[in-house]
Amino acid sequence: MSSRTLDLDIDLLRTFVTVVETRSFTRAADLLGRTQPAVSLQVRRLETQLGSPLIDRTGRSVAVTTEGAALLPQARRLLRLNDEIVATLGEGDLEGEVRFGAPEDIATQHLPRILGAFARSHPRIRLSVTCDFTANLLDQMSRGMLDLALIKREPVGPEVGASVWREPLVWVAQDASLGAQSPLPLIVAPAPDIYRKRALAALQTAGIAFRPAFTSPSLAGQMAALRAGLGVSVLPAAMIPRDLVAVGAPLPPLPDSEIALVSAGGAGGPAGLLAQEVLRALERGPRGAPAWASST
Repeated sequence: MSSRTLDLDIDLLRTFVTVVETRSFTRAADLLGRTQPAVSLQVRRLETQLGSPLIDRTGRSVAVTTEGAALLPQARRLLRLNDEIVATLGEGDLEGEVRFGAPEDIATQHLPRILGAFARSHPRIRLSVTCDFTANLLDQMSRGMLDLALIKREPVGPEVGASVWREPLVWVAQDASLGAQSPLPLIVAPAPDIYRKRALAALQTAGIAFRPAFTSPSLAGQMAALRAGLGVSVLPAAMIPRDLVAVGAPLPPLPDSEIALVSAGGAGGPAGLLAQEVLRALERGPRGAPAWASST
C-alpha cells in the first residue's frame, strides 16, 4: 500500500458541498461563479482523488451516493475549519461587504443567529441587510444593489435561485370561527407580498368573498391584528404562535411556501462564502420557535 499522503483540495470540496446543498450543478455554478461544465469537472476530479463516486448521475436530480453521504459532514467540517483559519489570519478575499436581502419574517426568525455567527467568524466582512418584499428584493438584485437575497418563490413557473426549504402555508386566526365569516376579514401585507397574492388567488378560485380588515407591511403589525381578533391571515405552518390557531375548512388549501437563495451573477468571495453558510444553516428547513411566538 502506498504511503503517500493524499491532500484534499479545499476548492473541490467546496464545489461538492455546494452541488449537494443546491441539489443542482447549474445553481451551484451560479453561486460559485463558474460554468456548469467546470463544476461538473471539479466534482469528477474529487471523485478521482478519492477513488469513489460521490454523485449519482443516473437520475434527473442530484443525489449523493453512499460514499458522498459519508463525505458530506466531514467536508463541511473541513470547509468550516478552513474558513475560520483564513478569517483569523485575515488573508484571501475575506474582506469587503456583502449586501444581503430577505423578507421581514425570514429575517427576524432565521437570520440573526446565522448572520451573527458569520460576523463573528469573519470580522473583516461588513454585512448590510435589507428587509423588503420578494419582488422588491429581486428588483434591487437586478439593479446591482444586492449581492444575495432569500426570497419567497412562486410554486409554479421558472425556478429562481437555489431552493433552501419548503413548508405548508396555513390560514391563521385568533379564533377558528373567524374563518366562517362572510365576507372573510383578511389581515395582509400590501402588494407585492407573495403571501397576500396567494391568499387572494386561493379565495377567488374558491369563490369566497373577502374584505381587507387590516393591511400592514410590518409583520409585528399583522401579528398584533391577529391577536386582537381582527381577521384571518396566512403564515408558514412552522411560524404559528402558540396563542393563535390554524383555520381549516371552509377556507381553501394554500400552495407550499418555497424559500430560495438568489445571488448576483458570479457572486464569489465574501458573498459566496455567506451563501454557503446560509445554505448549510437552513438546508433542513427552519428550526426553533419564532422570536415573536409567545403571547407576551
